[in-house]
Amino acid sequence: MNKIIRNGTIVTASETYQADLLIKDGKIAMIGSSLNEDGAEEIDAKGCYVFPGGIDPHTHLEMPFGGTVTKDDFETGTIAAAFGGTTSIIDFCLTEKGKPLADAVKTWHAKSKDKSVIDYSFHLMISEINDSVLKELPEIIKNEGITSFKVFMAYKNVFQSDDETLYRTLLAAKELGALVMVHAENGDVIEYLTKDALSKGKTEPIYHALTRPPEVEGEATGRAAQLTGLANSQLYVVHVSCKEAADKIAEARKKGYDIYGETCPQYLVLDQSYLEKPNFEGAKYVWSPPLREKWNQDALWNALRIGELQTIGSDQCSFDFRGQKDLGRDDFTKIPNGGPMIEDRFSILFSEGVVKGRISLNQFVDVTSTRSAKLFGLFPNKGSIAVGADADIVIFDPEIKRTLSASTHHMAVDYNAFEGMEVTGEPISVLVRGDYVIKNKQFVGTPGSGHYMKRAKYGQFSQKTDKTITIQ
Repeated sequence: MNKIIRNGTIVTASETYQADLLIKDGKIAMIGSSLNEDGAEEIDAKGCYVFPGGIDPHTHLEMPFGGTVTKDDFETGTIAAAFGGTTSIIDFCLTEKGKPLADAVKTWHAKSKDKSVIDYSFHLMISEINDSVLKELPEIIKNEGITSFKVFMAYKNVFQSDDETLYRTLLAAKELGALVMVHAENGDVIEYLTKDALSKGKTEPIYHALTRPPEVEGEATGRAAQLTGLANSQLYVVHVSCKEAADKIAEARKKGYDIYGETCPQYLVLDQSYLEKPNFEGAKYVWSPPLREKWNQDALWNALRIGELQTIGSDQCSFDFRGQKDLGRDDFTKIPNGGPMIEDRFSILFSEGVVKGRISLNQFVDVTSTRSAKLFGLFPNKGSIAVGADADIVIFDPEIKRTLSASTHHMAVDYNAFEGMEVTGEPISVLVRGDYVIKNKQFVGTPGSGHYMKRAKYGQFSQKTDKTITIQ
């Protein structure tokens, strides 16, 4: 059914204004005043913001890790995402050395088939570079529309690649029109620090953070940036957690390198002390990079405000506290890394960012939606409210106050990382390509209704010329 959204305040990355929206055939057909369309459903958005649907560029649904599998799959994870105002995700497809890349992509298609309630795509992990991989990459881009590759600089003997692999991936991406993503931590140093801690009987969750200090993230980020400059390629640093890493990205951008940085809500509102919670509760907050000392939060918010960091991902990677996280009760290295973030990403950024004056309303839209659409080949269909774009819409009440809790969230996991946090603002209704997924805070979607998104090559809308804002 066609729809007209009336009386709302439309917010994009660059504009804020009042207008009606006409939705026809899943697209935004018209924006204006006093619009009419015979038979269209009327939606009253009085007192609400009308945002473009959130794009979460960093999720791990039904992902194997540490002898177990993340609790949320493409059904529960995307339902939770929709409740939180996210209408598109890009999930990480893990590959195996010696096996065709296409096999891994088929596996991820099988995981998502008939499950997702929102639109989705994949990033592709690169664990090795050889003639076979280089031959297959153009076909993956052409056939699957996967135009972003992930390289791990951490998790030695599991995911970690060497510098040659990273550098050759950067060279290939430059030629093929893809964006290289890195998990930037020095895995070799972490391996040494971890073995040293365990040899001294230091097994509690807090040692996960103490064996992955900010210096190893800063060093790896700087190294990846230098290799990107050498290759004249493009780089996206995922889940930046500390000032050391944010500073390296800013330095590289000032040199003219084509580099972007993502942070996550957990690093903006939680800190290292959570890993010291008694009764093994600290295990709930074990993920990588780890939470940092609290003062890093101001540095990250400032980096977002002035454009030194550009996007917000959730790094959704949920494991139950009981039955999964407690696998590492006697050894912090056996605690599955990750947390449940997909549902609360949007609201935390609004409440802690916009309401508290850390970022503007338009910056909020940019970091939660528009910039990811441009970087990852989804713009202009996704990431904005404009005639011809997909009608991915969030009707958001900015006045509602609520408390985040596992008792009310929609993720399958048994705890909430932000338990007890009071936030202002909530998505009321969420539409994907013009169809309700959430209507008046109730799920009305259908598993399998989400479309797989083939993405354009990197560069067309990446805003390469954007520079960090100078605050006088």
